[in-house]
Amino acid sequence: MDATGPIGMEMMSNSPESNPETPDVQEETPSTADAGSGSAPDGLATPDSHTEADASESIPNGHSFQDSPAYEGDLDVNLLTPDDFDADDLRTRLRTMMLSRRLDEKMMTLLKQGKGHFHIGCAGHEAAQSAVGMHSRPGQGPGHDWFCFYYRDLCMALTLGMSPEDALLAHLAKADDPNSGGRQMPEHFGLKDLNVMTTSSSVGAQFLPALGFAMGVQQRGEDNYVYASCGDGATSQGDFHEALNWATRRQAPVLFFVQDNKYAISVPVEDQTAGGTAYKLARGYDGLTRMRVDGTDFFAAASAADAAMNHLRSGKGPVCLVADVVRLYPHSSSDDHSKYRTPDELEADKSIDPIERMRESLVDAGIISNDDAEEMREDVRQQVDEAANWAKEQADPDPETATKYVYFEGDDDIEYSSESDIDPDADPMVLVDAVNRTLKEEMERDDSIVVYGEDVAGNKGGVFTATKDLTDMFGEDRCFNSPLAEASIIGTAVGLAASGFKPVVEIQFADYIWPAMQQIRNQVAPFRYRSNNDWECPMVIRVPCGGYIHGGLCHSQNIESIFGHMPGLKVVMPSTAADAKGLLTTAIRSKDPVLFLEHKALYRDAAARTPTPPENYTLPIGKARTVREGEDMTIITYGKMVPFAEKAAKELEKEGAIVEIIDLRSITPLDSDAILESVKKTNRALVVYEDHEFIGFGAEISAQIADLAFTYLDAPVRRVAGDFTSIPFAHSLEREVLPSDSEILEAARDLLAF
Repeated sequence: MDATGPIGMEMMSNSPESNPETPDVQEETPSTADAGSGSAPDGLATPDSHTEADASESIPNGHSFQDSPAYEGDLDVNLLTPDDFDADDLRTRLRTMMLSRRLDEKMMTLLKQGKGHFHIGCAGHEAAQSAVGMHSRPGQGPGHDWFCFYYRDLCMALTLGMSPEDALLAHLAKADDPNSGGRQMPEHFGLKDLNVMTTSSSVGAQFLPALGFAMGVQQRGEDNYVYASCGDGATSQGDFHEALNWATRRQAPVLFFVQDNKYAISVPVEDQTAGGTAYKLARGYDGLTRMRVDGTDFFAAASAADAAMNHLRSGKGPVCLVADVVRLYPHSSSDDHSKYRTPDELEADKSIDPIERMRESLVDAGIISNDDAEEMREDVRQQVDEAANWAKEQADPDPETATKYVYFEGDDDIEYSSESDIDPDADPMVLVDAVNRTLKEEMERDDSIVVYGEDVAGNKGGVFTATKDLTDMFGEDRCFNSPLAEASIIGTAVGLAASGFKPVVEIQFADYIWPAMQQIRNQVAPFRYRSNNDWECPMVIRVPCGGYIHGGLCHSQNIESIFGHMPGLKVVMPSTAADAKGLLTTAIRSKDPVLFLEHKALYRDAAARTPTPPENYTLPIGKARTVREGEDMTIITYGKMVPFAEKAAKELEKEGAIVEIIDLRSITPLDSDAILESVKKTNRALVVYEDHEFIGFGAEISAQIADLAFTYLDAPVRRVAGDFTSIPFAHSLEREVLPSDSEILEAARDLLAF
């Protein structure tokens, strides 16, 4: 057997059509587990290969068995045999492995019958997953282990306690599917009662949240570990290496469990992984313990898992455990592996089917007989058939629930303030100090809040001093620096938030948020929705944004239109110090993730200065502010454009026009009612925003006005916004492409004269 290989995943079709080379799993045929002799080829050790070794004998460190090792790695491992286990437990392990295989077969059969739309199988991975699962402590919340699955973890889910009925509810996308209520594809596990995080389709998206869970374990001082599994193909993702870097530096208790089945869909290991195995990829991380094991041999895998768990639970740092396994079915029901794998290769894999190897070991040890194994197999077949028949009769999701749980729908338990709560004679405060004071007050109130990002800790307090003094006041475990890796910042915040912490993280400039797009779009934003409201990851992502500071191409971007397009993520941008304090307090106390945009040019701008609001000052997210009342025209704007609009309105008032200004304050949710009510009153609308006019957020505002208030308009909706270009560095060039108060004034005059 080739000793290495990856798994990958891509966007998959939902076609229920079967492939001609898909294993025959019609009900009348024998189980796929019967295929092959069960004997291992040269180079793979079976339990029988070690009959002369005492159970307590240690496998020498790094010892290999010809081409493919039974085990090699940094830890000495005691070789376990059937004699080291309770016989009933081994029978249960074998039965669960058979159950996983039979579910794979049944789901493929259901697909052929037009029931269900997609399947991705676990066949060939069962022994490795069972071996790790037996050392895990499933349960809900702190005090138990945490699990970040990938799509081929069926046997692991069953080992932890998921029922076959639940697996079939997911396959058939039924309303009571505990993973997602039919919102996600099958095999996208998310079992809150077992601490199995809701799974994203995106390859490698689970690594950084797993590290976040582990950071929470360390913060609470527990001995839990975090399971982060993947195929070998996912180890090519940058998130894998970012997670290894941070986990080893922090010595976090993460098991990076690479189930290496030789293929990333159709791409073989030689085209995928440098050195031919993730075991070699991982050797460059100082402080990372590496292990590699024959994952088709339950006893070899259990031996390695036992050593890995002892290491993890003792606080000795992360482990990368690579299990060489086989993929007995195509990548998925949408794949035909005969197009890229030879018949001889497929037969070789069948000959080391982990279920057959396990069965033979138990027969040889006298724990079961061949008849017992067949009886067990038939019992499993009957159980799965009954579960499938039951699942078919369960209700489909109600179409009316399709848009539920995009955001938290309960009582947020926040008592909101009013602007009258601010003492007009209070000391003045600039916007950046409002952010800083809010963080201090909220961290004092709630010790679950952790603040981190690039350069935020210590005396520096961030490049804009927004986090100044937090480390001194609350300690290095609550305000600390992250690696310079934006995906890591957001990804770890997912795990921390999902396990009960409230991360408030900083991305240093909006221009550098893009490496985190994977985590924000495919983890943070849909987290609640895809889990059918079982999981949530409330966090605040603070991001300085905007131009007018001579920041050039990479320190001047506006990003609200892009992130406002992501259901599940709230996007806020205050224009005054008081609003910054009130909205940030609410964001921190919110049940939803909030992207909190802070315009750099407003940080110390006198136009954004206000009297200091009191402690616990809160404002509702999604409620616009009427900056000034008017009757002749409405200017709808936000951020840095608010003081520009105010200046124009004052000039227009001298000319006899009374202009109303609406400061949106939040992009999503959008206060459409405030916009429409104002436009219906003034009959004219000017939308002002700093971002590119083309496909900027103002286009959405304009469209809503045209759609819902057209009959009230006395003039076309007009926009003033930035040019469709990057923001240049030179003052004269920057001034040319960004909106100016004179441009706003000119557009307003034209609109009033229409």
